[in-house]
Amino acid sequence: MTKIRTAAALAALLFATPLAAEPVAYDFDKSHANLVFSYDHLGYSTTDGRFGDWDGELLIDLDTPANSKISMTVNVESIDTFWAERDTHLKSADFFGVEEHPTATFTSTSVEKTGETTLAVTGDLTIKGITKPATFDVTVNAQGEHPMAKVPAVGLDATTVVKRTDYGMDMYVPYVGDEVTISFSAEALQAK
Repeated sequence: MTKIRTAAALAALLFATPLAAEPVAYDFDKSHANLVFSYDHLGYSTTDGRFGDWDGELLIDLDTPANSKISMTVNVESIDTFWAERDTHLKSADFFGVEEHPTATFTSTSVEKTGETTLAVTGDLTIKGITKPATFDVTVNAQGEHPMAKVPAVGLDATTVVKRTDYGMDMYVPYVGDEVTISFSAEALQAK
């Protein structure tokens, strides 16, 4: 009889314990999102550009940020540095080699809360077929019900610095900077 009571008590305890919440999917609002990069040009100026075509998946666990995930696929052909001749050169085999490597990807492997509104999101960044680890410093700008869409939303800014030589792009180094700053700013709405 004691064994039955113990088993019943254990079962009651297990079922009374709240289950961990599943991460929730969010959709990026591309009308309020931007994926940009910048690098030093000869020490005289900073050149910047953007990628206009990308897709991403975002899963957020508000209670346990470590369970959150992000993955992105970027159409490298959509590069725009606001100078057509430079864009053509960047798409060539000297740099991105878009004919053989039309996409770049990032897939998170860990999410660490570093402050009240900050995270370190580490993952695999693949450019030109080469995969290296990268860590984005993320600031969560806002989180809650979106005032216009009336659904849960999140706004964030993320930044990392990579060396282009790590991805087989060494033309003009060191005159044109090896370090490239990648920044992503976005709003995302909870998926329906």
